Amino acid sequence: MFGDLSKAEKIYIACGYTDMRKSIDGLAALVQQNLQLNPFQNSLFLFCGRRHDRLKALYWEGDGFVLLYKRLEKSKFQWPRNAEAVRGITRQEFRWLMEGLSIDQPKAVKKWDSTGCFSV
Repeated sequence: MFGDLSKAEKIYIACGYTDMRKSIDGLAALVQQNLQLNPFQNSLFLFCGRRHDRLKALYWEGDGFVLLYKRLEKSKFQWPRNAEAVRGITRQEFRWLMEGLSIDQPKAVKKWDSTGCFSV
């Protein structure tokens, strides 16, 4: 199905700023060269520009790429600008980001998994 992002196994955000003039080929090259990841894996890659009000998402569906673009009219994304080049996020963190919240929610209840690690 066109743009069924719920099938993505992982979600990555490119921290810092991305040139929002890049299209599918430019973003796929950025994933491969700068982030050292495979753009053809079953993952969603998110990018944000300097103005914090525009987001692009790149997803490989198996037969082609889907490029989604979202522009907020009166608010901004709480995008991490730290030194990390790429960061994996959970589906909950993705929802927070899309709702205008920071993905770092210090008061969020963390779940304990069977490997002894915390997850959101």
